[in-house]
Amino acid sequence: MPTITKQKGNEGLLATQLAAGAQKHLANLTQVMFDGGTHTIAEVVTKLQSLATLRSDVDAARSTLKAKLTVERAQAPALVLFMTAFEAFVRAMFGNQPDILADFGLAPRKTRTPLTAKEQVAAAAKGEATRTARGTKGSTEKLAVKGNVTSVEITPVTVAPVTPEPAAPNAPPAPVNTGSAAK
Repeated sequence: MPTITKQKGNEGLLATQLAAGAQKHLANLTQVMFDGGTHTIAEVVTKLQSLATLRSDVDAARSTLKAKLTVERAQAPALVLFMTAFEAFVRAMFGNQPDILADFGLAPRKTRTPLTAKEQVAAAAKGEATRTARGTKGSTEKLAVKGNVTSVEITPVTVAPVTPEPAAPNAPPAPVNTGSAAK
């Protein structure tokens, strides 16, 4: 039988086989000494089987988790959209009534504080400065812009014919590519 390496996935299998080997080959011993202590064979077998059981329980839980995650990935997007639509319905129905929204686990939306007159003037000045810096224009100003073309010069493109390179005196002739390939 091949040797099992000590990896997390193989620990349970190794522990099971160690316990079986201990029961088969060491059953006639009353105690064994290792790890700085004395242990009975029954104690060794029990601890090894506990490790195997723990590992198999973890593997089973992991496969259950994978299955549950797959189901969640498939169903959650539609359910989140449903929940978002219901939240919008509740907010439309009850507005910003904090006591009722709290029953649904929602906080009232914060109202936007209006700008003071000084802040409005500053915002308008900042917007105008940004338009000037970027050179943006309104729709009427864009229509007034026309391009002028004074002349158009067309330069024809010529392709020089490809001539094959002369072959070496002792080399076989190079194959000629006709441009069509069998498909």
